[in-house]
Amino acid sequence: MGLIAMSERDLQRIEILSKVVAGRMTLVSAAHVLDLSERQVRRLLERIRTGGAASMRHKAIGRPSNNRISDGVRDYAMTLVRERYADFGPTLATEKLTERDGLCVSRETVRGWMSEAGLWLSRKQRRTFHQPRLRREAYGELVQIDGSEHRWFEDRGPPCSLLVFVDDATGRLMQLRFVRSESAFTYFEALELYLNRHGAPIAFYSDKHSVFRVAKKDARGGQGMTQFGRALCELNIEILCANSSQAKGRVERMNRTLQDRLVKELRLAGIATMEAGNAFLPGFIDDYNARFAVTPARSEDLHRPLNLAPDRLSEILCKREQRYVGSQLTFSFERQRIMLEESDVTRGLVGRYVETYAYADGRLDVRWKGHCLPYQVFDKDQRVTHAAITENKRLGDILAYIKERQDQQEKPVVKSNSDKNGYKPRGRKPGPRRDYMNDPAVIARREKALSRQQAAE
Repeated sequence: MGLIAMSERDLQRIEILSKVVAGRMTLVSAAHVLDLSERQVRRLLERIRTGGAASMRHKAIGRPSNNRISDGVRDYAMTLVRERYADFGPTLATEKLTERDGLCVSRETVRGWMSEAGLWLSRKQRRTFHQPRLRREAYGELVQIDGSEHRWFEDRGPPCSLLVFVDDATGRLMQLRFVRSESAFTYFEALELYLNRHGAPIAFYSDKHSVFRVAKKDARGGQGMTQFGRALCELNIEILCANSSQAKGRVERMNRTLQDRLVKELRLAGIATMEAGNAFLPGFIDDYNARFAVTPARSEDLHRPLNLAPDRLSEILCKREQRYVGSQLTFSFERQRIMLEESDVTRGLVGRYVETYAYADGRLDVRWKGHCLPYQVFDKDQRVTHAAITENKRLGDILAYIKERQDQQEKPVVKSNSDKNGYKPRGRKPGPRRDYMNDPAVIARREKALSRQQAAE
C-alpha cells in the first residue's frame, strides 16, 4: 500500500470524525470545531464509514484545474511572443496580445510563461553587483568631485548646489562651496580655493557632467576638452570621468551624509543664505575631518605646490575661446557684438582669430598674441538662446536668470484708438449735462455781477 499525501485540514477532519465515530464527541461539537454545518459533517461521516480515512483527501488533488488555460492556447501565445514580442516586457506583451491578436490572458500568466521560456528575468535576476573598489593608498592621489542640488537651507532660503571635494584615500572633506548651480565658473571658484589651501592633486574623479567632459563627439574647437579640462591640463592635473554613480560612490555617499548632517547644522546655526553658509563651511569641514577621516595606507602627501603668480592662476581659471574677426573689426560673443577699436594692430586682424578671456566677475579681455586689445560692446542684448539645450542640473539657475531678465524688461505702452487718432478731450463728459442754473457757485457769480452793474448805473 502506497503513501497518500494529505493536507493538515484533512488530517484534522479525520481526527475529529474518528472521535465522533468512537462516541467521544458529539456531531454538534464536531461541526463547531471544524467550522462546518451539521449537514456537511454528516456527509463526511458517511464518506469515512464507506471509504475509510483515504476518502477525506480532496478529490481534485492531482487533477488539472477546470479554469486552466489549454496547452494549445499557451503554445499559440508563446509562439506569438517569440516571433513578435521577444524583447517586450510581460505587461506590454499582454497588451499587444490583446490589441493585435485578440488573445486575452492575464499579465501574471504571461509573466510566468515568459520566465519558464527564458524570455524574461525577474528584477532579482536582473540585478547587477558592483564590486567595491579599494581606497587609493596616498593622500592627494585621487579627489572625487561632485555637485549636489538640494534645499540646503530648507524653507529659509532658495535651493542651491553644494560642490563637494572628497579625498579618496582618507575620506576627508577637502572643499565645500555653495553655488547657484554647477557651471565652469563655479567649479573654477571652488578649484581656486582648493589649490590655495591644499595644492594640486594628482587627479580628479568626476561624473560625465558637461563641465568635465565634451558630450558632443563632433564638437568644433576646444581640442576635445572643456574649459575646466583645459584649465586642469595647464595645471598638470588629470581629470577622470566615472562610468557609473557606483564608481564614485564615496562622494555620492558623502552627499547623502551632508544632506542629513549639514542641513541640521545650518538649521541650528540659523543660516539662510549662501554667503553665510560659505562662511560656516570651513569650521564644519575641520570638525568633520577630525571625527571621521581615516588614516591612508601611505603617509606621504601627493599634493604639489603651485608656483604660479596670482594673475597667472586667474588667467588659467577663466573661459577662453577664439573668435573670428570680421571685416568691420567685430565678432560675436554670447549674444553680444564686440567692436575692436581701430589701430595699427587691429587693422591686420581682419579674417583672423582673437582669444577672449571671460572671468567669473563679468570681465572680458580680448587678446592677440598675449596683448590686450581695447574694444566696445556694440549690442548689449543678453538673453538665453531660444530653444537652448539645458541640463537638469542648471535648469533652476537658468529659470531664475530668465525671470530676472523678464522682470527688468519694460512693459510696452498700449495706445488706444483715440491716442492713435490724436483725439483730445474737451472737458465734457458723457451723460446728462450739468445744471448750471441751480449751481450755488454760478448763482453767487451772477448776483455779484448784477450788483456791480446796479452800482455802475
